[in-house]
Amino acid sequence: MSLKNETTILVLTVLVTVSLAGGIIWGLIRGFGTPFESDNSGRGGISSQSTAPYRFDPDARIGSFAEVPNLPSGLATYGGSTSWAPIRGTVDPVIQMVLPQFKLRYTQHPTRPSGSGTGIEMMLDNQLVFAQSSRSIREEEQQKAKQLGFTLKAIPVALDGIAVAVNPNLNIPGLTLIQLQQIYTGAIWNWSQVGGPDVEILPYSRRPENSGTIEFFMENVMGGEAFGSNVQFMSTTTLALREVGSRLGGIYYASAPEIVGQCSVTPIAIARQSNRLIPPYREPFVPAQDCPTRRNQVNAAAFQSGEYPLTRRLFVIVKENGQIDQQLAEAYAALLLTEQGQALIEQAGFVRIR
Repeated sequence: MSLKNETTILVLTVLVTVSLAGGIIWGLIRGFGTPFESDNSGRGGISSQSTAPYRFDPDARIGSFAEVPNLPSGLATYGGSTSWAPIRGTVDPVIQMVLPQFKLRYTQHPTRPSGSGTGIEMMLDNQLVFAQSSRSIREEEQQKAKQLGFTLKAIPVALDGIAVAVNPNLNIPGLTLIQLQQIYTGAIWNWSQVGGPDVEILPYSRRPENSGTIEFFMENVMGGEAFGSNVQFMSTTTLALREVGSRLGGIYYASAPEIVGQCSVTPIAIARQSNRLIPPYREPFVPAQDCPTRRNQVNAAAFQSGEYPLTRRLFVIVKENGQIDQQLAEAYAALLLTEQGQALIEQAGFVRIR
């Protein structure tokens, strides 16, 4: 090889080396070494933390908790409906694990029993960021909010039903809404009057104050009638179910997930009309002797179609004030409405709304 050719190759090698070195240095200066991620458009982009404020989109279809965009950070104190307890136990811990910056703290009233009304009242008194409710907003609650300079919004996130429990040894086909009303007014006092054995009926209920479940029952079953003197009031569903499980004449009502899967009581079918009994459980029925190896499951299809007479929605109650409280509350509702949230709600015993 000639000296001229060797010199040319050497010059080209030096130029290529300098060019590569310059490219690497320029890449480092421009952040070439930072993690490279894909943005939502499918194009690559530099990873960065979004500073855009959270905006709730009720029509958004999102797969997982981690995919909710612009999720706000902060502590959200919340409380309210006892019917929400399975969601608090199943869904909320997963949210905390996946999104540690989105902190949730369940808060009870120091002296009053938990319930939808108590939670909304605590929110209006600035003790909670949002409330979990088994009913929508009352007019007087909305009026109080307006006096305080904001409005309330109810975001539905799940479907629920009211199930009626009796003793497993009580053999009755079911009840109509009218019969259920007459039991709780005292007009029907013996199970033989509704096709059962000659046994005195012992109706149990939680007290009406601040409970969305009791309010729903009063409106949709009692129809304005007052409870009879025969009704015994219990402080919790656990105590009431214990009584029904130990007394042949007992009857009680509560949120379906609190009753349908229980081994100590039997959920019964309910009808708007006597010839159309709809069970709150998915058939075939699992008898008490097979529990807990197998348990009854909520009749999701009848709840979704509205066939079951005592179906309702569960709501996140939001304070619309344009502040971080509103962002945190709406973000919580958005998390529950993701596919992951709806699947966990189903796992908790409720029915997905989407």
